[in-house]
Amino acid sequence: MEDPYIWMENLNDERVIEFINEENARFREFLGDLPDKLIEEVRHYYYLPNVVEAHITERGTFVRVNEKGRQIIKILETNEVIVDSKKLEEELKDEILLQNFTVDREGKRLAYSFSIGGADEGITRIVDLEKGEVIEEIKPSLWNIVFLDDGYYFARFYRKGKTPDGVDAPAERIFLKKGGEERMVFGEGLGSGYFMSIRKSNYGNYALITLSLGWNKSEIYFGSLEEPEKWEKVYSSEVPAYPIDYVDGKLYIYTREGKGFGRVIAIENGNVREVLPEDEFPLEWAIIAGDRILAGYLVHASSLLKVSTLDGELLEEIKFDMPGQVQPLDTNEEKAILRYESFTIPYRLYLFKERLELIDEVKVEGSFKVGEDFATSKDGTRVHYFIVKGEKDEKKVWVFGYGGFNIALKPRFFPHVIPFIKRGGTFVMANLRGGSEYGEEWHRAGMRENKQNVFDDFIAVLEKLKKEGYKVAAWGRSNGGLLVSAVLVQRPDVMDAALIGYPVIDMLRFHKLYIGSVWIPEYGNPDDPKDREFLLKYSPYHNVKPQKYPPTLIYTGLHDDRVHPAHALKFAKKVKDLGAPVYLRVETKSGHMGASPETRIKELTDLLAFVAKTLETRV
Repeated sequence: MEDPYIWMENLNDERVIEFINEENARFREFLGDLPDKLIEEVRHYYYLPNVVEAHITERGTFVRVNEKGRQIIKILETNEVIVDSKKLEEELKDEILLQNFTVDREGKRLAYSFSIGGADEGITRIVDLEKGEVIEEIKPSLWNIVFLDDGYYFARFYRKGKTPDGVDAPAERIFLKKGGEERMVFGEGLGSGYFMSIRKSNYGNYALITLSLGWNKSEIYFGSLEEPEKWEKVYSSEVPAYPIDYVDGKLYIYTREGKGFGRVIAIENGNVREVLPEDEFPLEWAIIAGDRILAGYLVHASSLLKVSTLDGELLEEIKFDMPGQVQPLDTNEEKAILRYESFTIPYRLYLFKERLELIDEVKVEGSFKVGEDFATSKDGTRVHYFIVKGEKDEKKVWVFGYGGFNIALKPRFFPHVIPFIKRGGTFVMANLRGGSEYGEEWHRAGMRENKQNVFDDFIAVLEKLKKEGYKVAAWGRSNGGLLVSAVLVQRPDVMDAALIGYPVIDMLRFHKLYIGSVWIPEYGNPDDPKDREFLLKYSPYHNVKPQKYPPTLIYTGLHDDRVHPAHALKFAKKVKDLGAPVYLRVETKSGHMGASPETRIKELTDLLAFVAKTLETRV
């Protein structure tokens, strides 16, 4: 099939560079001074403090916090700062990104990893907290450090070369380091595709090891922390699974065996017993704190917690005042720290010790309502969506969708959406097929030859909002960019504006551009005639036709190393050549997951300005 715009796949072609420069200038002209009026507000919400990691110790709770332009590791109870990215930047004279940290249970030794200038490979430092000095620095960074009295375990990921046992990279191995000597203790002979992690039990000197192949197959190993040569395989499955903990002679395991909704089993002397059976809603995670199992369920895309005895007897259900997502950050033998997030709450920290107690939060000032509703898709499927409103409802709605790769859209904080809601706008997030909101069947109903279901689900939500009198802006990025561009060419009448970010759009060539071939299991293989048939039916790039299109913003980054910018460039040019009101924004600095905070803030502000202008929101 001939592709008249294939030359745009060469990002060094002078015509491509010229096109990008012209389009960026045209987009700036379209927005005028709107971004200048909005950027301070977006910056304010973007830089609100956010706790992203926590570890419980005898000295207090150590937390990693992102706040205005810096990241710190501090003790929550005393506010004592242990690591400050700004001080690291002064020392190393470059941009620093803290990646993760761990600390021993006594609060005496801390290990933290960071990257310099955005590189993937980083540096790990181990600090003696009693003396306040760095006792070890390791390059490239180590992962998954587990402290022992006289040393530590760690995982090393080989990006190049060979592992000590002669296996070609990429591959991972677990090592034990004592007295300056390190030796490989786990992973011998395993090729690429295997991921491994090690944890210490909270209830004794035991090692809990998870070995997974890709995203599916799992094996669990168990044994004395001090004797790695005696670790034994105790469980294996063709689905994701991990050890929760070892308590009173029983090894508790989370597994997706069955319908894939998640359940908890216990193994004792080789006998397997079901503790928490599958529910009608997915079980996302389970932890043990004290003598309680705390389980996190996803009910219509928001978290519900259930507290049970170690035998699985239900004691209590915990609901939240506002739909949100909850994840455990750390546990010890008596308590757990949980992180909650919602549309107007960047984070809350809860302590669970027999009951749930709020210990820290940051929220947006103002009065907000978070509601839920359902639309009915073409085949009768009910499609859930969240609705976020402020004090006024000016009948303008910004709708976010994704629908793919088994990823659930859960309530989360979008800093650039708050100024829109404060000006009378409504924000909607739709839970479409293709995600993990209702288990694996829901995912499969939106992949490969079923992909049209995802578009039909989104159309149902947009149509319903239009019927309720709303002006509608539809937004998606990455696989969500495919969603919005597909709906744009199929049903441009259901939206008044479209925002398409970092998109996959040419469904006959996606596997030939960058890492696109890894998406074949989700989308299908364009080189297989059967798959090609259903891909061609919906491929947005191949279904562009003359019709009335709403104002459309397509945005991408030149350095996106996941989704090739040509998807956005070719589609923009093809639609523009039909005379459609399409605008293109190409970030010359950012990759797929964003760039420096200021680059990201500018991009988010432009999205807000585009929605405000096209939906005629008063700024």
